[in-house]
Formats: sequence, C-alpha cells, structure tokens
Amino acid sequence: MGKIVSIHSFRGGTGKSNISANVAAQFALRGKRVGVVDTDIQSPGIHVLFGMDEKTIDMALNDYLWERCTVEEAAYDVTENIQAKGSPLSGRLYLIPSSLRSGEISKVLKEGYNVVLLTDGFETLIEKLNLDYLIIDTHPGVNEETLLSLAISDALAIVLRPDQQDFQGTAVTVDLARKLKVPNLFLVINMALTSYSFDALRERIGGTYHCPVAAVFPLSEDVARAQSADIFSLRNPVHPFTRAVQDIVDFIEAGE
Repeated sequence: MGKIVSIHSFRGGTGKSNISANVAAQFALRGKRVGVVDTDIQSPGIHVLFGMDEKTIDMALNDYLWERCTVEEAAYDVTENIQAKGSPLSGRLYLIPSSLRSGEISKVLKEGYNVVLLTDGFETLIEKLNLDYLIIDTHPGVNEETLLSLAISDALAIVLRPDQQDFQGTAVTVDLARKLKVPNLFLVINMALTSYSFDALRERIGGTYHCPVAAVFPLSEDVARAQSADIFSLRNPVHPFTRAVQDIVDFIEAGE
C-alpha cells in the first residue's frame, strides 16, 4: 500500500511547494511511482514546477471535489515533462493540480468543499495509479482540510524558516500533529543563511520542538534564479539544495 506524505508549513513563503515537487521527483528518480496533489486550492501553483501550462489542464482537483470527474481523471503524467537528462527517471510521476480559474477559486472561498471527499480521493489515487508515495502539498496554516490530511498521513514534513514568526506557528503545528498521532513527524529548515552552522541549527531547532530535523536547506541564489521554472534537483544533482532533498527522501524511507 502506498504511503501518504504531507508537506506543510504554518505560514506561506517557506518554499513548501518547491520542496514538495523536488521530493516527489527524487522518489521517481529512485524508481518509485509518485503522485503529487496540490491542495492549496486558494493559491495553486505547483503545476508550474512540473512544466504544465494552465491552458492544458482540462480537469483539476476542483472538478473532482465538485463531482464533475473521478479523481484519477484529474491526474496528469508529468514524467516526460521533467525527465532528467543525466539520470532518466525510472519511476513515474503524476500531478493532480488545482485550478487557476478565478471562478473556481472564488467558488471554493465562498462555498468550501467536501474535505472528506478530498481525503477519500487520496486513497483512490494510490489504488488506481498504483502509487508508492502520494505527496500532499498542503495549504499553509490550519484548517479542516489540513487536519484531515495530517490525520491520514504516514509521514509529515513541517517546513519552517529560521524566523521567529515561523517558530511560533511551527509549535502549533507540531502539537496538532502529535495529538493526531502522525507516525513519522519531522522538520525541514529552509532558507538558512550559509554563515550559520547547520549542525548547530539542526540541534537547536530539533531540541526546541523535540522533533527530528531531516534536512537543512541553504538560502540559495541558484534556487532563486531558477524562479520555480523547473525541478531544480534534477538539473543540479550535486548542489547542496539537492543533497537536502535527498536527505528528506532518505529520512522518509528509513521511517517505513
């Protein structure tokens, strides 16, 4: 049975979607069948990293939630879009995007959606697409969708920056995850200044939350220059950012 991995942050702007996309790609590089669901329905965007033009998205997660299609009909095989040149992907990667149409976003904001249907769809995707991993790119903060996603997750990565506002929100999320008994809970530190001692940062933040830190990402001009136009770790296999992505994948695999 495939594993559900939620990647979450309490605040926006932490680089959560970029990390989600790269983790999924690295799993596919290792021969796994992976799905990615963009549940940030209010501000979707992860499809850009996978080279998808919004005009090519006929069915999205929104259509499934409004019962216009099955959830697997909203899944797109993006393996060829991101195929690594040096090390071709031996697995498969599927994306279930959210709609960028303003009418769909406003409908969600006004009327909400059936979050139970959403979580049921996760299990269906794993079965229908024969997935090893389903990566959930969550909406930042805490809402009903987040709580249900966390509750059914086999692993949860909480992304935070070395920033006081992130520290407080992360404490809330860690506490919720523990109450929901998420089996494999860990932290991911992003945008750390390269002048920091990463080992000391890992020890300090991990000790504060009594939670393992799977990876520390450096604040990188190279990543910023890429402008979310591609899967950075596939194009830059020896970059410190890529090593941090691989640390997350290793941590998830070790926790099974």
